[in-house]
Amino acid sequence: MKENVKATCLAIFRAGLAAVEPREAVKRVLRLTNDDLRVGKRKYRLKDFKRIVVVGAGKGSAPMAQAVDDLLDERLEGGLVIVKYGYTAPLKKVRLIEAGHPIPDEAGQRGTEELLEMVKGLGEDDLVLCLLSGGGSALLPAPVEGVGLGEKQETTKILLESGASIHEVNAVRKHLSRIKGGWLAKAAAPATVVSLILSDVIGDDLDVIASGPTVGDRSTFSDCLRVIEKYHLESRIPPPVWDHLHKGAAGAVQETPKPDDPVFSTAYHLIVGNNILCLEAAAHKAQKMGYHTLILSSYVEGETREVAKVHGAILKEILSSGRPLASPACIISGGETTVTIRGKGKGGRNQEFALACGIEIAGWQGAAVFSAGTDGTDGPTDAAGAFADWRMVERALEMGLDPGVFLRENDAYTFFEKLGDLVITGPTNTNVMDIRILIAV
Repeated sequence: MKENVKATCLAIFRAGLAAVEPREAVKRVLRLTNDDLRVGKRKYRLKDFKRIVVVGAGKGSAPMAQAVDDLLDERLEGGLVIVKYGYTAPLKKVRLIEAGHPIPDEAGQRGTEELLEMVKGLGEDDLVLCLLSGGGSALLPAPVEGVGLGEKQETTKILLESGASIHEVNAVRKHLSRIKGGWLAKAAAPATVVSLILSDVIGDDLDVIASGPTVGDRSTFSDCLRVIEKYHLESRIPPPVWDHLHKGAAGAVQETPKPDDPVFSTAYHLIVGNNILCLEAAAHKAQKMGYHTLILSSYVEGETREVAKVHGAILKEILSSGRPLASPACIISGGETTVTIRGKGKGGRNQEFALACGIEIAGWQGAAVFSAGTDGTDGPTDAAGAFADWRMVERALEMGLDPGVFLRENDAYTFFEKLGDLVITGPTNTNVMDIRILIAV
């Protein structure tokens, strides 16, 4: 049963990925008719613009740039997008720079400085097409004066390990940056800025995706201090970062541009793909494969182990009472959970979810769970996620492995590697958070 169900889950997962392939997502919203460029429901007369420049960052920005490259070709002045190492695509007019993610590196900093210089000389008769996707925040490091890249790297690492949400992490990132939190739009002013966005954020909050470089920022320096205090990180944050945030909260450092800033009057933002689009395509595939299917939510967040308990309970209910669906059933959920790291193991939120949920469904014959990141990377590993079924605990114990010990050590990668149940896809060149697939047969 295991291999058949695992293959089924992979097929459902790949159907979801296909729906949010960045190149096709951009092609769906761009149309060129004579000299008119239609972006969603808006129309731009290209003869009104002297130059058209493409900039961007994120795990999906290379194929997004391909779509623009193909459509506008010689009309483009040029451009630059920054991607995670390995997340490349062949381009003609737009240049790629590969950089570090999730921890920023010097390649990203050099690329960001070059990107800022590219837009600073633009005028009101120029058009900037900004392509953003998940991962863009880490790939656009431009630390504020007085804060070094290493100190920003350390701050990002501490926040990620603390269990802080992506909203909280990005609030701090924006206030340590010269490009995030609306500063890119400010640098490009008075040019027209059109942003095409592949969302990796619950609720598609524009000022959170890639830390909102072209969007007015609603967070404040005071919010950043509250995040640090919430997770008791005061003694761990590098002193220059702590000093900068305190100065900002006291009004001694300029705040990020806010939504009512006139610089955003000519800005336009369009979501081209998101988590719910992925889940809907996955659900459609599951239905075609003969499953009674339900999308639970694309808004799932919170501590991974707690979320796993709830998902495990849903599987048990299906198998015991036929609610909310009769078997064969497929429940699909999305969003993005967080892991508070307490152990010294290796893994990511999807692998930890599969391990915790596998423990919950132990002995419930016919139950299985699959969880993976749509970007093909789960935490600091080469796995996208993992698969577990009702026999996971039994199989592990037969091999001399205690699942509870691996869970306590946050060592899901090692556990599933030994069981042969890691999900390894390689780079998918997209990123719309996670997808979890529950199967009951």
